[in-house]
Amino acid sequence: MKRERMIEWLEQGSIALPKLLVNNYSRLGLNESEFMLLVHVHLSIESGNPFPTPEEISNKMSITEYDCMDILRKLIQRGFLKIEINEHSEMIGEKYTLQPLWERILLLFQQDEQHDLKMQSKHMEANLYILFEQEFGRPLSPIEIETLSIWVDQDHHDPILIKAALKEAVLSGKMNFRYIDRILFDWKKKGIKSTQEAKLQGQRVRQNNTKTSRSAQVDVEKSVNHWSNQE
Repeated sequence: MKRERMIEWLEQGSIALPKLLVNNYSRLGLNESEFMLLVHVHLSIESGNPFPTPEEISNKMSITEYDCMDILRKLIQRGFLKIEINEHSEMIGEKYTLQPLWERILLLFQQDEQHDLKMQSKHMEANLYILFEQEFGRPLSPIEIETLSIWVDQDHHDPILIKAALKEAVLSGKMNFRYIDRILFDWKKKGIKSTQEAKLQGQRVRQNNTKTSRSAQVDVEKSVNHWSNQE
C-alpha cells in the first residue's frame, strides 16, 4: 500500500471529540475505561449504530463483555449515559444518547467560567482598595471596605465604573463614599454601562453644578446690591 493511500485510509472515519471532554474527563469523575467506552459509544452512534451491544464494544477494548456491561450500567446510573426509544428507525428499538454527558461538560465549562470571573472580580476589587487608598491618602476604614465589597458583590457595579465614579468625585472635590454611592446609583438608574457614557454624564453634572453656582452667586450679589442701595 502506497504511503499516500495509507494516510488517506487512516484519516477516513476520524472522530471529533470535544476538547473539554478529553482534557477534563477525570474531573467529571470518569476513569480511562469509562472514558474510552463512552468514546466507542459515540463512535458507534456516529457510524449509524445507536445501540451497540456490550459484545460489540468490548471487542474494541481490552475489557470483557461482562466488564463492559457493568461499566455501561454504572454510567447510566451516574447520569453520563441514557437509553431512549429510537423512534426514527424502521423498527422501534432503543438507542444510547450522550446528551447527559454533553450537559455535564457544559456545566463544567460554566463553572470554570464563573470561577474565572469571580477570581477576576476579586483581583479587580483588591485593586480598587489600593486605588481608593491612594486617592484618599489614607487607609480605608472597615465601613468603607465593606461598602466597596457591597458595590461589587451585591449592587454588581462594574469595577471600571466604580473607578470612574471615584474620578468624578475627585474632579468635583467631594471625596467621600456617600457622594460616590450617589454617582453609582444615578448611573445605574440611567443605564450607564461604559466609561465613555459615565464621562459624558459627569461632564453634564459638573456643568450644571457650575451654572447653578454662578446663578446663586448672581442672586447673592443682587441681594447685596439691593440692601446697599436701600441704605
